[in-house]
Amino acid sequence: MRIVFMGTPDFAVPTLRALVAAGHDVVAAYSQPPRPAGRGKQLQPSAVHRAAEALGIAVHTPVSLKGAEEQAAFAALGADVAVVAAYGLILPQAILDAPRLGCLNVHGSLLPRWRGAAPVQRAILAGDALTGVTIMQMERGLDTGPMLARVETPVAGKTAGDLTTELAEKGAALMVSVLADLPAHPPLVQPEEGVTYAHKIEKAESRLDFTRSAADVERQIRAFAPAPGAFFELEGERYRVLAADVAEGSGTPGTTLDAALTIACGEGALVPTLVQRAGKPAMETAALLRGRVIPAGTHLG
Repeated sequence: MRIVFMGTPDFAVPTLRALVAAGHDVVAAYSQPPRPAGRGKQLQPSAVHRAAEALGIAVHTPVSLKGAEEQAAFAALGADVAVVAAYGLILPQAILDAPRLGCLNVHGSLLPRWRGAAPVQRAILAGDALTGVTIMQMERGLDTGPMLARVETPVAGKTAGDLTTELAEKGAALMVSVLADLPAHPPLVQPEEGVTYAHKIEKAESRLDFTRSAADVERQIRAFAPAPGAFFELEGERYRVLAADVAEGSGTPGTTLDAALTIACGEGALVPTLVQRAGKPAMETAALLRGRVIPAGTHLG
């Protein structure tokens, strides 16, 4: 098929590569414009931008697709279908209608659960046992379009980073399978029951809330690993917690119960196992405590 690909972060790259490997003619890739990044705040192209250029695919980075000129240029590509994966821009109706077969989206949840911007993190935070990927026919609503296929996977003890990588690969394979035999995947209207919204992650959510149960706090850690990293503060310094175990124990929430950094929660206790101080590499908690003693009874904010 003649395909226009639309995506921005690492999550989208496996789908782009899978389409090319399957022999499709990817005539263009659309991605969000380069953003300042790194210590020098130099403009950096997105993961999809870099991958597309490496594959010899023309890259377009419009700030918006609302203008008539951009819409005409998109339509002139003559695509059979647009494949979208975490693109990050709203697609106007003229864009949705331009490809002969419309626009198909790789969405990282089991729709209608977790429509929206942060489905992986929200699934972990909510304690969902299962999540997955849905291939969806796009329409004007937020992830409301009919579903063509989906695949499940257990959330288990996975971090957002682990789960995102897994879902990216599963989504890529599923999209290739759908495109190989579209008649075998008739669109199914999403049920109204079970709709939830995965709102964008706010920075304040990554501060650990030890008044919650230890199980909830451990999910908070996994949901924000590796980035932005759930954290607590001690004496004005921020400590990112990248992994932790739930343990028995009780005390004032946020207070250390021993010298091994066991932290009392609203219910149970938490033992961080991988911690990162500001400006330093991540390290096991035992290594951290050899250089920074945190005695029992210390309150963490």
